[in-house]
Amino acid sequence: MSLEKPVGVTAKNLESKIQEIVGELASDQRERLEGRAEQAEAAAHPGVEDAREAIKDVVDDVMEGQ
Repeated sequence: MSLEKPVGVTAKNLESKIQEIVGELASDQRERLEGRAEQAEAAAHPGVEDAREAIKDVVDDVMEGQ
């Protein structure tokens, strides 16, 4: 995984935390919940990338064996 992807995920996570805080300060339930949902998405991203890399490795191994 390139360095650009973790930096992008970190930036998205920070942006969504700010969105959640703004929602809390403005008493905007929708804004707050959208911020939380984006944080959950950012938290799941590394696991998805790890799974993608593992699948790619298996496919590469199978293709090399043919």
